[in-house]
Parts: sequence; structure tokens; C-alpha cells
Amino acid sequence: MSSSTQRVFQLKLDPLTGNSEWVVIEDNDDDQSFAHQPLLATTSYLDMLNDSARNAAFRQAIEKTITRPCHVLDIGAGTGLLSMMAARAMGDEGRVTACESYLPMVKLMKKVLRLNAMEGRVKVINKRSDELYVGLEIPSRAHVLVSEILDSELLGEGLIPTLQHAHDNLLVENALTVPYRATTYGQLVESTFLWKLHDLHNNESNVSDGIRLTPPGLGSMLSVKRQQYAMHCDPIREEINLLSEPFKIFEFDFWKRPESYGETELCVKATNDGRVHAVVSWWVLQLDQEGTIYYSTAPRWISSPKITSPDEWCDHWKQCVWFVPGSGISIFKGEEIHLHATHTETNISYNLDTQVSTTEILNHRWATGDLQLALPPERAATFGDKGWRLSMLKALQSKLQGRDRRLCLVADDSVFLPLLVAQFPEAPHVMSLLPGLKERGLKYLQAAAHANGLSHKCIEVLEKGVKQLTMHDLHQKKVDLLMAEPFYVGHDSMLPWQNLRFWRDRTTLDDILSEDALIIPSKGILRACAVSLPDLWESRRCLTKIEGFDHSVVNATLGACGHLPEFEEGPCQPFFVWQCGEFDMLSETFDLMEFDFSKQICQCQGKSQVQFTKSGVCHGFVLWIDWVMDLQNSVVISTGPDRRYWKQGVKLLGTPRTVGSQILRNVQTCSAVLEAVFNPLKGELKILLDFL
Repeated sequence: MSSSTQRVFQLKLDPLTGNSEWVVIEDNDDDQSFAHQPLLATTSYLDMLNDSARNAAFRQAIEKTITRPCHVLDIGAGTGLLSMMAARAMGDEGRVTACESYLPMVKLMKKVLRLNAMEGRVKVINKRSDELYVGLEIPSRAHVLVSEILDSELLGEGLIPTLQHAHDNLLVENALTVPYRATTYGQLVESTFLWKLHDLHNNESNVSDGIRLTPPGLGSMLSVKRQQYAMHCDPIREEINLLSEPFKIFEFDFWKRPESYGETELCVKATNDGRVHAVVSWWVLQLDQEGTIYYSTAPRWISSPKITSPDEWCDHWKQCVWFVPGSGISIFKGEEIHLHATHTETNISYNLDTQVSTTEILNHRWATGDLQLALPPERAATFGDKGWRLSMLKALQSKLQGRDRRLCLVADDSVFLPLLVAQFPEAPHVMSLLPGLKERGLKYLQAAAHANGLSHKCIEVLEKGVKQLTMHDLHQKKVDLLMAEPFYVGHDSMLPWQNLRFWRDRTTLDDILSEDALIIPSKGILRACAVSLPDLWESRRCLTKIEGFDHSVVNATLGACGHLPEFEEGPCQPFFVWQCGEFDMLSETFDLMEFDFSKQICQCQGKSQVQFTKSGVCHGFVLWIDWVMDLQNSVVISTGPDRRYWKQGVKLLGTPRTVGSQILRNVQTCSAVLEAVFNPLKGELKILLDFL
């Protein structure tokens, strides 16, 4: 993104083509398209502003810290909430400078300030804080810093360099800060689920398709990047064996200049027998100097009489998980394990070792620099899933048996399918597009093919997009088998139907397909169910007053769903539903529409009557695609809410409805009609709902 004080150019991806375009956002109040579009719906701003525990803690700390008129600097001001709190704490005097680099947020902040009659109290600067100079943008150094530039890991949004620059250039000596301090904590855990999210090498040893994606010597070419991953850990509490007490790792003081690098050595005693698969970490904010106001991102199994965690579920800050390489480290109760923690300006990492020689430390310790293809954890788990691999194998066997197929084209970014096809005895020649992986994918496939005993000539990577492919590129052969998982790099956080890019690609390639070409998958089925999701709904509801400040003007831009004005509705959003707090299915799963990949892409629509099978409060509908891999409908790969490696689409209701089966006469609603229309030009799914 490039920006100035006049406009910002924001990159927008077309999921069905993979193409990007620049969207211009002007710095003016007449931009009505900005005001009514959910431009920032996929950000965490709405969830954060709905976090009442966070808001109250900052208000209390600001009112306690700012006791007289002064100059307050708010870095990363967002909607201006903390700036307005600071201005209110000083009364009619004092000065507040709000620094926000992201123009869309600056536009929202100005609307919020105007709505709350705070325009004259807060000076808004559309720049990064390290672009500010005393005597130019701000008249003098600030006496108080208020800021909330924290992510789930604490450091990922640039907390350390921001504080360093502020203390060096923007703050008076011994300035006051809110927050005052942050402390990170960790705990050793055993969890088969967490292990499967990263150890592809050992997990795929149980599959029987003859392919090794991580053969000996190539583990570093296809693996999960060694970093902390944000994740809600409470939903898997019953699957976790806690192996230690919580331990303190790092302490960061906001009131003084932090160091760019730090390290610490800890000796952690095991409280149970088990295998250390991961370090689960969180942080605690001390917002005031005296240590009476706290905010914690700890999982719910951590309790402290002094520190209160938010009562409601929040999505903007989660716990973090650091995976221990390989199959983990075996440890016995009472045994000690050494943990070496380091932090840079933007991340925290760990290394573990044990004192006892009998414990096992596996040799899957590769450096990040050795990685060729970094997998998201859910992707690694999918590749190591025996059921998923078997489904792919069965689908391919049904297509190839008894048929003479000369050319197979893999249209997506799958590195598994080219290898799977190539290892068949009478395999066709395999060509792969790898539109997102490109040269990195080519290098991996060459090395993996050799390690799996395949000829380097059996797989060919074409360095062209689908629109540029010609018969010359295909050696004058037509494609007999077109395949995809489908998976496209960069689509991990997109809605399920945006993987219909495969259908668009199949349509583009129509002229080079043979008359009897086989397509895998053969179709997609859009499925749905009615759900109770109270925690997610509360986090996405419309904003009204936050600690006394009206935020209603930001709802449309932030993609709010709950309590919208009549005839307005919130956008459908992608979520790992299993991580969304309290969750219950209120209807049977039902089919909404089908996408037939044997035909060219077209507009589709479907309608289904929903019969509620369980009483409760319906907050919306969960939607996903089941991929049918063969013409007999015998091999189906589901991406529904019970499949924890995929995100689903969630359509929240403006107003929750009490529902139940027809047997319950006192229940308000027994059924509903859900209708959906798929637009192939925009890749959008319009959802219409009518309760009966």
C-alpha cells in the first residue's frame, strides 16, 4: 500500500482470476462509496471495539494517569477512542495528537470525532509516528503516550521500534504511558491436534499412497514456518495435556525505551508425563503504574485473583502456539527442560532442551532460511491427513483405471497432485501451473520427484497463466485430465466459494480440453446449516456508544452485522467456526446449490427450506463447499464446521431469532427459506433469508 495525506491506493484481489487491482480511497468527506462499503470488514477493528473489558481497562487507566492538562500522543489511534478518553480526562484544556497512518481509519476517525463534538479537541495526523517531527507536525514533545499497537504475539505490529522512536524523538523524559507494562507467559503442552498442525514428516508416514512430500533430506523444503501462530486454545482444552505450570518469559516496559533484542534462559519443571508438542503463550497488560488495572489474553484455564481476563469471547487477540519440531520431546513428571527464549523487534521464538540424556530431541531443527515452501499449519495437517490423501488416491484411481490418458494438467497450487498422478504405472504426462508458487513450486517438485523415484521429465511446470496457454505449450496435445484440490496460495483466509477460481480456470481452458476430458473435482456442493453463535455475533454486532463515545458511523465500513438498520445486512465472513466460542447447530445440514465443473462457469442459484431440529437462538448460517471428486459421488471431501483445517463462511443475522422444531408450540420460528445466488463475474454469493 502506498499512501499520502491526500489518497491511498489499496490492493484488491479478484479471487476468481487471481488478478489484483488498485482501489483509490480519497481523503474527502464526500466519498459515499467508502462510507457504505464494508471495506474494513476483514480487519479486527470491529471485534476490538466490541471488547468491553479492553475498553473499560483503557478508560480506567487513562483517567487514573491523566490528572491534569498536558500534551497526549495517541499512536495508532484507529477510530480515536483513546484520544477522546484522554481529551475528556483533561477537561477543556490540554492537547491530544492522534497519529494514524492508515487513511481509511483516518476517515472513520474524523467521522467519530465530529459525531462526538471532539474535532476541536483532537488533532489528527495521517502519518506513521516515525514520520513525525517536533516543531513540524507536533509543536512539542508529549507528556503522555497512549497506544494500543499490539497483536496476539504482542510485538508483531511494531511495538518495540514504535516505542524506541517515540522515547527518542516524541516524548518528554520520564513520560507517562498507558499501558505501563506488558508481560508474556508460556506453558508446555501435549496435544495430538497441535502436533498434526506442523509435523508433516511423521504424520505422512502412515499414508499408503506411495508419495512422500517430505522424504529424508527434504524436510526443510516443505514445512511449517517456525514462528508463533495465533489460535484460540480454549476449544481444544480437553485435547491438551498441561505439562508445566505457567512461566514468565519477557517483560516489556512502555514507560522506557525497550531493547531491540532480548533473550532469557528458563528451567521448567514438568508437572506431568507426556510429550512436549508446543509452547502455548499469552500476555498480560498492566495498564497503570500502580498495578491495579490489567488485561490478559490467557486461556480460560489460567486463573489469577489479581488479573481479570475478558468475560466475553474475543477474536482480535488470541493465544499463540509455538510448535516444537518433529514429534516433540518426551518428558516425565519432575524432569526439567531448558527453554531458551529470544525476541527481536517483531517476534518471539523458543528453543527447548532437556537435562536428562534419556529424553528424546528429534532432529527436525531447520532454519527458516532453508525453507523453500512455507505451509500454513492447517495445510500441513491436510497433507498429513490419511483420510484426505486416501480420498485423493481413490478419485484418481477411478479416473485412470482402464483409460488412456496422455496429458494431465494440474491447474492450482497443489504440489501433492502432480506427484500422485506421476507415480501411477501408466501415468499421463503431468503439467502443473502453480500460479501462486511459481519458481519455488518448480524447485520443490523437481527435488520431490527425484526423491520419490520419479523421472524429472514426468512433471513439467508451465510458467504461464491459464489465459496464455496454447497448444504449443502443451506439445500439441489436448488435456485429458484436469485436476485441482482446489487450493490457491493466498486464499487461506477467503470465503469457501472463492476457491471456485478453479471453475473459472476450467472455463478459460475449455478450448484445450479433449472432448472426453475428465475433471477433478467433478462438482462442488454449497452446503449450509443454521447455527447458534452468540460469542461471534456479539463480537460483530453494531457499535453504539463505547465508554460514552458514539461509534455508530463506523458500522457499515467495519462490516457490522448485529442490530443493523432496516434493509441493511452485514457481509459474509470466513471463520474457523470451531474457534468461534460457543457454537451449536440448530438444523440438519442441507444442500443449497451445485456447481457443475463439467460445464463452463455460469450464474447459479439455489433455494432450500430449513427445518430447525433444535430449539435455541439462531444467530446465522454457516456455509461451506463439499468437493465431489468423482462422477459417482462416492468420494467427497467436506470442508464443513466439523473439519478443523478449513474455514467456513458465516452469515450473521441482523437480529437473532428464537427457533425450534414444530413440536415446540411456544417457539417463535419453526422454519426458514434460504436462497443463494452466485455471480460468476465477481465471485460473490448473495444470500437471501426469510423466516416463516
